[in-house]
Amino acid sequence: MKNKTRITYTLIFILLLLAEILIGAFVNDSFIRPYMGDVLVVMLICSLLRIFFAEKPKLLPIYTALFAVSVEILQYFDFVKLLGLEGNKIISIALGRTFDIKDIICYIAGGIIFFAAEQIRRKANDR
Repeated sequence: MKNKTRITYTLIFILLLLAEILIGAFVNDSFIRPYMGDVLVVMLICSLLRIFFAEKPKLLPIYTALFAVSVEILQYFDFVKLLGLEGNKIISIALGRTFDIKDIICYIAGGIIFFAAEQIRRKANDR
């Protein structure tokens, strides 16, 4: 069962990664790129972690969303600049430099969606 679960999460990860790449490369709007991209990134990270931690911890989507929220809060304090890494473009992109409360809402939404999908999957497998 764990191998099947890992394969499922690998496929989900690949699909979400492709979606994120396509959004980043081709979408420049005021909704999908800034908001849906943030929702999907939490789901992307969750699916990646589930490849290695197929069944535990059950609250992984919540932990992942809280991690993303923590990174967003660090952006409020311009953590990259505090570290003296503002000249490093990769770090600036990865950690972000602009705080937005709407990002926090999107990260939480991504965690909730992934958590709900896992609950539905678990109930379906219990039948």
